[in-house]
Amino acid sequence: MFIQPIDYFLAAWFALAIASTVYVGIDQFKNNPEPRVMKWGFILVTLYLGPIGLLLYVLADKEPRPGEHEQFTRPLWKQGIGSTIHCVAGDATGIIAAAVITATLGLPMWLDLIIEYVAGFAFGLLIFQALFMKNVMGGSYLSNVRRSFLPEFISMNFMMAGMAPVMTFLMMGRDMRAMDPTELVFWGVMSVGVAAGFSLAYPANVWLVKNGLKHGLMTSRKAKAPADHGAMSMPSMSSNADGTRTDGKSHSMGAASRVTVPQLAAVAGVATIALVVGMIAPANSVNMSLSARDVGGLIMPPGMIMTRDTPAEAMVDMAAVNPNAVTATYGSNTRGDQILEPTIENGVKVFKLTVSVIGWEIYPGQTVDAYAYNGQIPGPRLNFTQGDRVRIDVTNAMEETTTVHWHGLDVPNEMDGPAGITQHPIEPGEVYSYEYTVTQWGTYFYHSHDHADRQQALGLYGAIIISPQNRADEVATDHDYTIQLGEWLEREGLTYPAMPMEGGMANYFTINGKAYPATETIDMKVGETVKVRFIGSDSVGIHPMHIHGGPFTVTAVDGNQLTPDQRYEADTVNVAPGQRYDVVWTALQPGQWLIHCHINHHTTNNNVEVDGAGGLTMIINVQP
Repeated sequence: MFIQPIDYFLAAWFALAIASTVYVGIDQFKNNPEPRVMKWGFILVTLYLGPIGLLLYVLADKEPRPGEHEQFTRPLWKQGIGSTIHCVAGDATGIIAAAVITATLGLPMWLDLIIEYVAGFAFGLLIFQALFMKNVMGGSYLSNVRRSFLPEFISMNFMMAGMAPVMTFLMMGRDMRAMDPTELVFWGVMSVGVAAGFSLAYPANVWLVKNGLKHGLMTSRKAKAPADHGAMSMPSMSSNADGTRTDGKSHSMGAASRVTVPQLAAVAGVATIALVVGMIAPANSVNMSLSARDVGGLIMPPGMIMTRDTPAEAMVDMAAVNPNAVTATYGSNTRGDQILEPTIENGVKVFKLTVSVIGWEIYPGQTVDAYAYNGQIPGPRLNFTQGDRVRIDVTNAMEETTTVHWHGLDVPNEMDGPAGITQHPIEPGEVYSYEYTVTQWGTYFYHSHDHADRQQALGLYGAIIISPQNRADEVATDHDYTIQLGEWLEREGLTYPAMPMEGGMANYFTINGKAYPATETIDMKVGETVKVRFIGSDSVGIHPMHIHGGPFTVTAVDGNQLTPDQRYEADTVNVAPGQRYDVVWTALQPGQWLIHCHINHHTTNNNVEVDGAGGLTMIINVQP
């Protein structure tokens, strides 16, 4: 599934790559007089580099007119391209094949690079160089291995020095789908890595060709038979970059070399230093102990600082919700906090919650990918009465484990919900039942307690409103409204859990799952009262919640009812994560009175006001 703009670009790029490869392949075998190994070299490199490979072929190797290939390919810069093409075709093929295997096996990145180097060097030397070039080089296979070893070593080292850091930083950057061979981004990184390796290896290959240590481009033609009798066809002569003549079957590398031992040692030494730097330098910035199995497929939030000691667990928690996991999408008219009616089984009230991944529109035009109970945010309202025996059956329809914690309630320890402490987390597809007797009353809530910083931030919370056995114990009001606070981080079409750390700060804020102007309106008349139940169901910020139009009376804190002499008047309460306040407000004057957070940024949508406000804002509409 395409979830980022880069996916569409890569699809178009690889379509061009395939078209370019098909053209090069047809033209090479139909029109271009070149040895078969070089034909395949250009085909493979064009597959990896797309239109760039096609450009290299047309500029450096494609015979412009019949009979001109020898003259056309003679310049040293073209010979260097031919030598680099041969190097990249063999080495990159081995590297890419190894990258796929190591990712599949879940090997750490540091070991991945080592295996890629060994595979690339072995394939380039033993297959593409000594075996495929045997007819051109002459001699035995083993002698060709010995003669090719040092030039291949130099060329491969420079190439891997370019590929290794590019692959590492791009694979372990924000979009770590690049570690997954089933994703287009993986192949895009391979392509960029090959381009970097080609660029760094090219100067070395020019030097190697110039000094007779490697072959460049060659011409292979069959001589026409004389008219008067049949003669064996022979390859035509072609020119090396240094002016020597050689036929297409035997190219003696090293025999005419003018390179001294110190020169060769110096170049090989620099190539080795470049390789070591390219392989080791990324370890200063990324955690090279991670593998595709640990973090492959994750997309990190913009601005998150990942260092060499950032653990995989942190990346998993902060990663974007996978849009492919979304099972349903709900518009801004769909409301959360809907009352969930129980069934009765042997006197026990039974509630059923299902956890899933949904698309949730927080206001018109702005949708987040979220975790939800029963397809709504907040989750459905659980109405209990003090003394009830309740059972909540939780079905996990997500791809990760979860639990439920009953915040502030006095329940048996095994029903409390912390994953790995009081219970084994609920595995995907499993059902877990929580059962207890309700002994308290007031305003409470439930939320995930398995990777709660991620799951609660993404929507796994809901209100529990418990009525007292003696209704007279409760402060009576004309209206009752619950406000559950939420924070969201959405960037570039992806949703991340809002967290108080680098890259995790929220840019959208919601009341009961909606941001103004999609929040609800409380309709009242002058003289009426409303009990507003503030619930800190968010997991990051402290929100000073303020009501316009006069003060309110705080009647309960964290589910505990205040006696008449403990109650106090205020116009703002600081609602921290996990806290609850019950306040009673009286409509004194007609008009539209705001309930909002007094951190002004929290009353915007991505720092933009819509119709005068946004985020944690709603209206009390008071009629005369």
